Amino acid sequence: MSSATATDELTLAHVQALYERPLLDLVFEAAQTHRQFHDPATVQCSQLMSIKTGGCPEDCGYCSQSAHNESDVDRQPLSQLDEVLAEAKQAKERGADRFCMGAAWREVKPGADFDRVLDMVRGVHALGLESCVTLGMLEEGQARQLKDAGLDYYNHNLDTGKSHYDKIISTRSYEDRLNTISNVRSAGISVCCGGILGMGEDQKVRAELLFELASLNPPPESVPINALVPVEGTPLSEVEPIEWTEMVRAVAVARILMPHSRVRLSAGRTELSEEAQAMCFLAGANSIFVGSELLTTPNPEPKSDAALFEKLGLTAEQNARR
Repeated sequence: MSSATATDELTLAHVQALYERPLLDLVFEAAQTHRQFHDPATVQCSQLMSIKTGGCPEDCGYCSQSAHNESDVDRQPLSQLDEVLAEAKQAKERGADRFCMGAAWREVKPGADFDRVLDMVRGVHALGLESCVTLGMLEEGQARQLKDAGLDYYNHNLDTGKSHYDKIISTRSYEDRLNTISNVRSAGISVCCGGILGMGEDQKVRAELLFELASLNPPPESVPINALVPVEGTPLSEVEPIEWTEMVRAVAVARILMPHSRVRLSAGRTELSEEAQAMCFLAGANSIFVGSELLTTPNPEPKSDAALFEKLGLTAEQNARR
């Protein structure tokens, strides 16, 4: 299957066939595609901050912040503006060019809290960083407010393939997620949308997720590929970890299907060896999260990322706003 396949010709059967190809053949094609559309020596670096932690009314089976689950995450109210901007400034000094802010909300509600988030977006923009938020479901008018404040990206993951979705979440439908993505698009904000591997799904479901992502019109500008980080107290805490090859395979398929997108190697990187991460970069991953924590789960220490980049001859990308 060629990377030139047009989205309107794409079928789930094609994606499943691509996903099942021998791994090294798949990586070879993905690497060629990557070099056609991107500089293979640069990696976009984002930092993620939890600006409101815990107490979310959604019942996502993987999430430590769900009020339905019994994790030991401490609930924290919405952060103050100066605290967030201080963290963003430090992120920039450490080499991040995008600052992402996540609030454990089901949906955006008008009022003082949303107004504060808008101020956070304005402040991050003023620092010369790209900004991204993930706030749950979003109406079109709210998306326009975020756009007017200077927001660059809105994250709203599909999480898994449609056929597996109701095994993971019951409080928000797949259509709810697609509607939010549509509202983000209508406001002119770039979309960050991916999923999580290792939630008890099989390869067909993983192919289905990638098909759904590639079928968005246009595909997301940023595609995070996460591996489940099991958290005690959540329904998925005992799920067996996926093989590292599945992360490589998903990255490679994402790169072939969405050649222009940033493909982010996201949660679960602490469980990947340097060799596995290198294979993911070869297969087309060109974005990571930096910093030692992703919301409530661990991330590689900055020193280990710097050492890996040096070994592989990679450098952090610098956005045009600096």
